[in-house]
Amino acid sequence: MNYSRIVVKIGSNVLTTAQGTPDQRHIAHLVSQVAQLSRKGIEILLISSGAVASARHIVQLQPSTDTILQRQVLAAVGQIQLIQLYNQLFAAENITIAQALVTKEDFRDRVHYFNIKNCFTALLQHKILPIVNENDVVSVTELMFTDNDELAGLVASMMDADALLILSNVEGIYTGSPQQSGSELIAEVTPEMNLSRFITADKSSFGRGGMLTKVNIARKVAQLGIGVHIINGRRSNVLVDLLLHDQQIGTYFRPLRKASGVKKRIAHSGDFAKGKVFLDAGAVKAITSARAASLLPVGITRIEGQFQKGDLIQLYNPDNQLIGVGIAQYSSDKAQERLGKKGQKPLVHYDYLFIE
Repeated sequence: MNYSRIVVKIGSNVLTTAQGTPDQRHIAHLVSQVAQLSRKGIEILLISSGAVASARHIVQLQPSTDTILQRQVLAAVGQIQLIQLYNQLFAAENITIAQALVTKEDFRDRVHYFNIKNCFTALLQHKILPIVNENDVVSVTELMFTDNDELAGLVASMMDADALLILSNVEGIYTGSPQQSGSELIAEVTPEMNLSRFITADKSSFGRGGMLTKVNIARKVAQLGIGVHIINGRRSNVLVDLLLHDQQIGTYFRPLRKASGVKKRIAHSGDFAKGKVFLDAGAVKAITSARAASLLPVGITRIEGQFQKGDLIQLYNPDNQLIGVGIAQYSSDKAQERLGKKGQKPLVHYDYLFIE
């Protein structure tokens, strides 16, 4: 694999024992592999779960403690333990690390978004390895990422990575349950493949996400031109074998052509949209075709919500299914006036449109 910059996401089930405590021996093995990749000149951003698990054997909470408070307390204590372990292990490899705790809200604000991007870029330029995690102390309910897979996808897109590696506790995507006789590993996923019949919504034991989330994130990131590998992070030397020895491992999501930086940001910002725009069949066909097309008012049937020029808006087909996100070129009031009319300026220009 000829990658110069990658994002590696390590899930809780990869970092912990069956009892939910940190597996220090395996974490050391992963750090050793990351160090080998770094010495080969590959820039790496590490998205690491495991803060909550790192505190389970230290903190004994009262049974009556609120679930959200439990997570906040465990994360506050465990993040220190996790980063100290990483610092010790990477220092032995002569690698300096940096910690970045972020929230979903940070990526909503344009200034915060570029502050984070500029910081990560500077760290990489100075050969410092960023270790990123969600700030679970302040990220609660609607402020939370779906899980760290979503955060990893956003960071990979923001940093224009060549690839995203999602380390799970299974080999990849199978045609059935991995434990089921006859199930086969899917080595490569192309954009047109339908995986819905193969994927369940089951979540991992110690994390918030599951394979369904991983597949959804992988598809979105691949659509933006970044290759995605879902691999078994418990497997010995998995990173080295995949990237340095070119072994066929896990499931690879083949990317489309590279998207612009603007489209990459739009793709992960749908949750922050200010309005909903509903399209007729003709408009849906136009903007989802291979030919570049902007969204014209003539194909809009109705608008919900108030938005201004520059705000994000969600686009829906006649069956009320979300099909894309874009940046409005003018306000909802002006859009209402031009609803269904020909010869009007696009509400969303193609350069600021992302189709799901």
